[in-house]
Amino acid sequence: MEERPIVYVVSDSVGETAELVVKAAASQFGEQEIEIRRIPYVEDEHTIDEVINLAKEMNAFIAFTLVIPEKNYYLRKKAEEAGVETVDIIGPMLNKMIRLTGLEPKYEPGLVYRLDEDYFRKVEAIEFAVKYDDGRDPRGITRADIVLIGVSRTSKTPLSQYLAHKRLKVANVPLVPEVDPPEELYRIPPEKCIGLRISPEKLNEIRTERLKSLGLKAEANYAKLERIKEELAYSEKIMKDIGCTVIDVSNKAVEETANLIFNMFQKGLK
Repeated sequence: MEERPIVYVVSDSVGETAELVVKAAASQFGEQEIEIRRIPYVEDEHTIDEVINLAKEMNAFIAFTLVIPEKNYYLRKKAEEAGVETVDIIGPMLNKMIRLTGLEPKYEPGLVYRLDEDYFRKVEAIEFAVKYDDGRDPRGITRADIVLIGVSRTSKTPLSQYLAHKRLKVANVPLVPEVDPPEELYRIPPEKCIGLRISPEKLNEIRTERLKSLGLKAEANYAKLERIKEELAYSEKIMKDIGCTVIDVSNKAVEETANLIFNMFQKGLK
């Protein structure tokens, strides 16, 4: 029985990228079965020497993604001396990128997988913001990195989404005089809670425009200055009881407020 051709896949990370490239190439040869032997997390020259010896013995070649220049050079040099064929999968692309950007790469193995983890954390944070928006489920208060509180139309939802893109899990809770705030607000550390304050005049303007956009009369109680002042007085009392930080959003863009909150959160970690 004829032995299958062998390709050794060598990487200083998982090796999945190199293996996928080899599999894609191998798929072009129909019924020909090619055996792929992955050697991940290669960090020392001894392992490289062993793989080269095996490849020579098995008449195989080596496909590799070694981003650390010294290891990359060592493998290519030793393989050439041993008469073993190699394919550098990532090296030529890195060189092209260097010429294109004029920058030096980080030369850190496994960054692509860290980027993927970063992406999934962001998605998780966005889903969290949607699930625990507008006080829908008070359980989110204890699970959140940050809890935003304030009266209606103080940008709680857009702030939650903006901060979610910075990978923070944010819940937000509306404060309404007729509804007692969730008990969970008093059980979390005050520094996790951010109160959003706004001037009565600015809120009146925002709510009036909101009613117009919905085709409703601007005279509704929701936009009346007297009602707004009542809500704001109530929200100030709750924020004082909790002892949380309060930010005035009257003249701030969402991005500005979000960056302020994010910086506060980062400092809290130190």
